[in-house]
Amino acid sequence: MKTIETHKVPLLEKPIRLQEYSVGIFTSLPTKSGLKKAIKKELILVNGKIATTALYIKGGEIIELLQTKENSQKKYFDFRLEVLFEDDYLAIIYKPAGILVSGNSFATIDNALTQNLQKSIVADATRPRPVHRLDYPTSGLLLIGKTTASIIALNQLFEKKQIQKTYFAISIGEMQKNGKINLPIEDKNAFTSFEVIETVESPRFDFLNLVKLTPKTGRKHQLRKHLFTIGNPILGDKEYFIKDLVLNGKGLFLHASTLSFTHPFTKETINITKELPKKFKKIFPQ
Repeated sequence: MKTIETHKVPLLEKPIRLQEYSVGIFTSLPTKSGLKKAIKKELILVNGKIATTALYIKGGEIIELLQTKENSQKKYFDFRLEVLFEDDYLAIIYKPAGILVSGNSFATIDNALTQNLQKSIVADATRPRPVHRLDYPTSGLLLIGKTTASIIALNQLFEKKQIQKTYFAISIGEMQKNGKINLPIEDKNAFTSFEVIETVESPRFDFLNLVKLTPKTGRKHQLRKHLFTIGNPILGDKEYFIKDLVLNGKGLFLHASTLSFTHPFTKETINITKELPKKFKKIFPQ
């Protein structure tokens, strides 16, 4: 098979697993899941030999990506994105509700990044890619890596819980002013703190609450599941809901409002906030 992309590994401070190092180094293979699949399909060569997931990269290796029908065509989605922060290492963009972050679909944030971000001039610059996810119906801030080292470093910050995320939701029903939810999700620890900012009466839902949410873990659908479990599902949620209390046509009222962390390269404090969407303000005018 034909080699379509080649990457030379620079000197590394310490060895790192191939599947961790190689995330983002190939423009046609931007995601961690895609990389793992490529390794399993024997489409990744290291120094001319078929690579395995157990391989460690030490520095100086030549990594090659072989061509398949799937990666022979690059995808560029013409979609305007709001960029709230950007430098040569990373960016923070706003993801509107109703669009996928990545995946097999063409219309994804991932496929729109190259046209919306400036090309990095750092030596290990690569195709920009998201380093975490937001659900399709969720709006809010999305963190993007623009270099191989940045993608690795940002993933490590998430793993070490050194990136603070704040969400806002509108929940249904009478709710205590604040609290902590410590309920496992798929047999894994999951922890969320919440604070009710404002409550209004509702003819249909009795009460609607503007809730500030601070997750300490990042399980799939964690905030949606946690609020549903305590009897206060998020307005507009069609997966975790109470019978006869589903709002149609307005989408999910869940918004990722703030990202706060120490920049892994410049060491500056990054604290970016995106205001609530208009549909929130119609219920809770600011």
